[in-house]
Amino acid sequence: MTSPQTFVIAGASLAGAKAAEAVRAEGFEGRVVLVGEEPVRPYERPPLSKAYLRGEVGFDNAAVHPEAFYADNEIELLISTTVTSVDARAKEVELSTGAGLGYDHLLLATGATPRTLTVPGAELSGVHYLRSLASCDQLREALGSASRVVVVGGGWIGTEVAASTRQLGKDVVLIAPTQVPLERVLGVEVGRLFRDLHAEHGVELHLGVGVESLRGAKAVEAVVLSDGSVVAGDLVVVGVGVSPRTELASAAGLELDNGVVVDAHLATSVPGVWAAGDVANAFHPLFGARIRLEHWSSALNQGPVAAKNMLGHKVDYDKIPYFFSDQYDLGMEYSGFAPHWDDIVFRGDRDSREVVVFWMEGGRVVAGMNVNVWDVADHIAALVRSKQAVDPLQLADVDIDLASLAAS
Repeated sequence: MTSPQTFVIAGASLAGAKAAEAVRAEGFEGRVVLVGEEPVRPYERPPLSKAYLRGEVGFDNAAVHPEAFYADNEIELLISTTVTSVDARAKEVELSTGAGLGYDHLLLATGATPRTLTVPGAELSGVHYLRSLASCDQLREALGSASRVVVVGGGWIGTEVAASTRQLGKDVVLIAPTQVPLERVLGVEVGRLFRDLHAEHGVELHLGVGVESLRGAKAVEAVVLSDGSVVAGDLVVVGVGVSPRTELASAAGLELDNGVVVDAHLATSVPGVWAAGDVANAFHPLFGARIRLEHWSSALNQGPVAAKNMLGHKVDYDKIPYFFSDQYDLGMEYSGFAPHWDDIVFRGDRDSREVVVFWMEGGRVVAGMNVNVWDVADHIAALVRSKQAVDPLQLADVDIDLASLAAS
């Protein structure tokens, strides 16, 4: 009689928690150990820059599962604990407690860590990074006494924090090296929607400039920009991207390239080791390329696929990349993968910000974003998946049903 298998999940993240949930849902009766460095049960990160940061919801609203879920499903949740090393040959991990733990399958869901400023003054108090619940709690408390907040970075974290902080009634400055916020993802033309949105809500924008240094005696008082200007601020939030946490994978000899390299089944280069979420650079069979998506949807959906493959089901991860954002009264969803494009098509009214945007390449939709237009994300994803040529005039025509274009 064979002994029950042990599945170890390094990272009590959304990806890790959903993987643990999935193995139990699939009927796995062996041991499941979910290892997390934070002192709380797994939670979702999107609320940290939005409703949780603004104090509108509590932790339970962000938690992946109710508190009793893990015990009820015989999932050993080890909080305040990390996997410190992996011996892939012996199939054993070492924990920060000093204990060793053998495994039959290991899932790396170690996520990513914020990139830090390396300019003079970056060590001053009053400089914050947003990634964990604890960092969000610290920022939320600091915002209570802050009078002028400077956000460094015009990506999703930067723009969402700027919006939430402005909604809290603070004076906000947004600094980014690009011409418009979100330029690297959306391009200049679409990024203008977000530039104008923030300007209309009273955010002071400094675009096309970098940060030279931070000034202050002990706490930050001002930010010096690359154009020589000085921006006053008593609290700085830095959102300049993240780096995948590959230290464990590297030490274990796994193949790395912008994260942990995994195939369409989310298997790494070492048998019995898998990766999901922010750390995984996964081959996508539809696009014929590896994609590492630092968004909620990849963690939500890759965790269960990895779990099924750990159980031997041979399931491809082929979901169309998806992410969302909420800023002020603007809600958007983005579906697709557009590292480059040759045309952009707008459907609807850009001025009122009720519009669907399509990124085109070779006459085909490679990505689409619905802004304050709902129940169309599935149609956009279907257009992307179809790889069919679409007439841009039909895409732009609001009288033509998107569903019909996706089905044609």
